[in-house]
Amino acid sequence: MIRFELNGREVSVTAPADMPLLWVLRDMLGMTGTKYACGRALCGACAVQLDGQAVRSCVLPVEAAEGRRVTTIEGLAVEEDLAPVQQAWVDEQVPQCGYCQSGVIVAVDALLASNPAPTDADIDAAITNICRCGTYPRMRRAVHAAARLRREPVK
Repeated sequence: MIRFELNGREVSVTAPADMPLLWVLRDMLGMTGTKYACGRALCGACAVQLDGQAVRSCVLPVEAAEGRRVTTIEGLAVEEDLAPVQQAWVDEQVPQCGYCQSGVIVAVDALLASNPAPTDADIDAAITNICRCGTYPRMRRAVHAAARLRREPVK
């Protein structure tokens, strides 16, 4: 039995300790916003936050989550209100196909929690997710917009 906090609530799962967290989240806990793509921690579509840090869940064994806090894309919004990063993604019309975006958004949210005003260089260094559609310029604009939203929430 592996116990951890998922999006603010305690969960327990019975799974092999070395099973990737991605599959526990998707197949056992229904968190299908976290995507499978490369299976080798290269692309970031599977990114979730582990204690506030972006991690690639396709290679992270579920046992690494024991007693820790996991946040998926589903855990960023508060009730009906989008998180600042999610709102900026909508406002800047970032996605094309959208497949990679949940992982990017989770990674950006983690970045902004530790660096509330990142430079373009900071963004490039921290957000290594791959987008096959190439929406990187829109992503960068959205990161800066989300940073402003976090600092100056809409009233």
